[in-house]
Amino acid sequence: MNARTAGVGSVRQALRSTLLGAGVVAALLAATACQPSGGDDKGAGPSGSASAGKGPSKSTASSSDSGTGSGSSAGDDSTGDSGETGGGNGTDHQDCAVTDLRPTVELQDAAGETPRHFLLTVTNGSASPCVLNEAPLVRLGTGDDASIVETLEEPDTEPLVVEAGGKAYAGLYVFGNDEGGEAEYDQSARFNATLVAGEGTELSGKLAFDLPDGLHTVSYDDAARVNGWAGTEGLAMRPINQL
Repeated sequence: MNARTAGVGSVRQALRSTLLGAGVVAALLAATACQPSGGDDKGAGPSGSASAGKGPSKSTASSSDSGTGSGSSAGDDSTGDSGETGGGNGTDHQDCAVTDLRPTVELQDAAGETPRHFLLTVTNGSASPCVLNEAPLVRLGTGDDASIVETLEEPDTEPLVVEAGGKAYAGLYVFGNDEGGEAEYDQSARFNATLVAGEGTELSGKLAFDLPDGLHTVSYDDAARVNGWAGTEGLAMRPINQL
């Protein structure tokens, strides 16, 4: 190799090194330009996107749950301080309204016997359950000034829930005088019953129980007793039938 050839080779080698170095620098600059800053890197990566997707869903569910709870609380508060409906009867149902009840009465004594024992029945004609409290306030005489029949036993303090279309029963005994003769006794052509509200006060309005077919009037006296509302005929009449 002569001096000229060696010089040309050195120049080519230096030029190649320079070009390679420039290429490496350019590649590094391009790669750096494509990289986001350190703060954006966490939010822009796949794991960051997944976390962002989970965040709103959880927040919405929590907000929805909280909203439902608030709505329920508002509904409860609207029913009164106790949170109970129906005037504080201790259930989630309203007291029965006389306009929703269909009253009927059945004689329980055999033909030829003195009419004494009667079964009072009410049917809930509304589309929702309702509540009957304690015992009905039964009057055998006419007018609101007539005396109220005494209850046979202490009324059950538990409210009776009557399902839509369901029935409730009360037993009634009206006459206890077994003396013969032609003595005149008080006569009744129908039975009137006033319902009791959850607070223990009378409701406005009353039920009228017409006598069964074949009876125009029945005798009654101070021995008359009524047994409070029950869910079955047997429970209503069992103590009454013992009189």
